Amino acid sequence: MTSDFPFLWANYHGRIWGISIKSVNLQKIILLKTILLFGAGKSATVLIHYLVKESAENQWKFIIADANKEQILSKTGSAPHVEAVEINIHDDEKRAALIQQAHVVISMMPPDLHFLVAKDCVEYRKHLLTASYLDPKIKTLQDEINDRKLLFLCEMGLDPGIDHMSAMKLIDNIKAKGGNISSFKSHCGGLVAPESDDNPWHYKISWNPRNVVLAGKAGAEYKEDAVVVKRSYAQLFEGVNVLEVNGLGQLAYYPNRDSLSYIPLYKLSGAHTFIRTTLRYPAFMEGWKLLLQAGLTNDTDAINPAGLSYSKWSEPIKALITDENRQMFAFLGLFDDQVVPATANSSADILQSLLENKLKMLPQDHDMIVMLHELEYELEGKTNKLQSTLIVKGENSLDTAMAKTVGLPLGITAKLLLEDKLTLRGLHIPIVKDIYLPVLAELEKLGVCFSEEWV
Repeated sequence: MTSDFPFLWANYHGRIWGISIKSVNLQKIILLKTILLFGAGKSATVLIHYLVKESAENQWKFIIADANKEQILSKTGSAPHVEAVEINIHDDEKRAALIQQAHVVISMMPPDLHFLVAKDCVEYRKHLLTASYLDPKIKTLQDEINDRKLLFLCEMGLDPGIDHMSAMKLIDNIKAKGGNISSFKSHCGGLVAPESDDNPWHYKISWNPRNVVLAGKAGAEYKEDAVVVKRSYAQLFEGVNVLEVNGLGQLAYYPNRDSLSYIPLYKLSGAHTFIRTTLRYPAFMEGWKLLLQAGLTNDTDAINPAGLSYSKWSEPIKALITDENRQMFAFLGLFDDQVVPATANSSADILQSLLENKLKMLPQDHDMIVMLHELEYELEGKTNKLQSTLIVKGENSLDTAMAKTVGLPLGITAKLLLEDKLTLRGLHIPIVKDIYLPVLAELEKLGVCFSEEWV
């Protein structure tokens, strides 16, 4: 059988998507493996760049779907093998049609929307990767995922993601030598790099600003000195816990969500201390504690923004102002007579508007990711302390360290799947060697690597 065209480009499942111009035997159709990405926001920038490059080199098709097509094109240009699709994620028919074309689907949508994608991936037998915490609703699909021999991999970003993989590599290596781990502490934070640190909060936003405003709201549970500790949102910021990071000096931390659920996953039931935390500079912690005490982070109580000035809104914090902290709050604009956004429904909305304006990254700014694992273990009758540190800096306000460390693990995993180098199936987070060994090895080649120190 012949055609008037030299090639018919088709995706992994044989669907034709592009044509050339001369005649050729149709038996020479080239089948293209296809990656589908939902979401092209801030955290997806480096992922997109990585997969654009890999799809061109490997003759894969790369489809990117987002509510804003221009946002996609700003990151892909006229790259070959890339298709930009504007979509409302709630459009069931269009979403399903896209997923049917794919071999691997990556969801960078807000966490509460992953399940829409997940259901279709099960229905049409597609692998799914996300950077978000494993959702209880996705867990309900586990039997079908197993039956259909799919890989659904969640928590495959930075934190959660790289933290799991790097921690499990350390833990497995220590256990292989006969060591017994007694304490595990894991710290991670998205910060501003020292060369771009020019405000009294020592912080700039490189990820979802809403998540910054609500970080810590759920409180925390962890294990310390064999005691389970539960702390409320307000208690997280009482007192500043600090640690030293080589080259950066002191950083502060607060406990992060539910550490306890990871104890059995990491197989560290014998450890007397197990805690996962978020890193910030000490000044940020002190300032946030006062914002919280004044109720300015509240996202549940409705407010009327009509005619409300920032100065009037921030009245509750004025009793907490001192000569030492006044500059921090003035910098945010808490005392301005300007009227708050008319769209604000809560104090959290107003605070978010200020953070987005005052703590935004400028085009030339560099962000920074810091991750630190602290382990204590017994080996051959001796107590050992190990620190493993990751420091990654962004290139600018778009190619950020946050986007790099969130996106690359997803991109690398998609590549491994398409190359048939990852044969694991089922519903997982990245705590098994089949995942963490090849992904960490590829990350190291891309400059995301840890340094280890015994102290």
